[in-house]
Amino acid sequence: MSVGLGILGANGRMGQALLEAGNAQEDSHLAGAFVRAHSPLVGLPVNTLVKGLADHALTFTSLTDTSCADVLIDFTLPEGMLNHLDIAVANNIPMVIGTTGLDDAQMQRLHEAAKHIPIVFSRNYSVGINLLLDLVQTAATKLGDDVDIEIFEGHHRHKIDSPSGTALAIGEAIAHAKGWQHDDVAVYERSQSEQAKSQKEIGYSVLRGGDIVGEHTAYFALMGERLELTHKASSRMTFARGAVRAAKWVQNKQAGFYTMQDVLDLG
Repeated sequence: MSVGLGILGANGRMGQALLEAGNAQEDSHLAGAFVRAHSPLVGLPVNTLVKGLADHALTFTSLTDTSCADVLIDFTLPEGMLNHLDIAVANNIPMVIGTTGLDDAQMQRLHEAAKHIPIVFSRNYSVGINLLLDLVQTAATKLGDDVDIEIFEGHHRHKIDSPSGTALAIGEAIAHAKGWQHDDVAVYERSQSEQAKSQKEIGYSVLRGGDIVGEHTAYFALMGERLELTHKASSRMTFARGAVRAAKWVQNKQAGFYTMQDVLDLG
C-alpha cells in the first residue's frame, strides 16, 4: 500500500529533497507540500519549484487540512515543528521528525506527544550514520580507558546548531558505551582551560563553511595509533531517503517514541 507523505517546510532545502525522495519511491506518494500560511508559494504547483514530480496537480498549501497525509515528515526549526506536532496529535497522524537543536523541554514535548501518536525522531536519517553509531560504541568498549576521544563535525555555513545533533548523537553513543553521563564529560570549549585533556572526556570541534552537507569523524587516539571512524554525506538525498524509509516503517506502528535505530533494527 502506498503511503501518503505530508512534507512540512516543503520549500526549504531539506523539504525539496524530501519531495524528490517521496516522489521517487513506488510505495509512497506525495499527499501534501506544506509551507507557511503567508508564503507566496501557497496555491502554486509544486513543480514550479521542484521539477519533475509525478503529480503535476500537487500545490503548496498551508497546514490546514492534514486528512490527505498518512505520515507527516518535519525537518523544520524547533518552534515550527512543535506547532506541527500539536496538529499531528490532534489529528492522530504519525510523524517523522528530523529537527535538530532541541532543548530538554522541547524533547519532553516529543516524548509526551509519543504517548498519543507514533513518532520517529532522529538527528540523522542516513543509514551510514546510524551504522556509525553502532561502530563507535564497539570502539569505545574495546579500546579501554587509555584512549583519547574527540569528535569533529563540519557543515555548510547556514547550519545554526553547534555541535550538530549528529555529532552529539555520536558522543552520546560513546558515553553510553563507556558508562558515562554525556553532559559530565562533553567539552565544547578549551580556550580558557589550564589543564591537560582528561581521558574521561569527549571533545567536540566544529567547522562551518561553504556547502558542506555533513561530515563527522570520531577519533580514538592511543599512544602509537589512532582509529578514525568517518562518515561523509555528499547529498541531502541521503537523509531524505532515510526519512521516507522511516515514514513507511512508522505508518501502522502503535503510539511510541522510535528512532532510526528501530527503523533499521539496529537496537
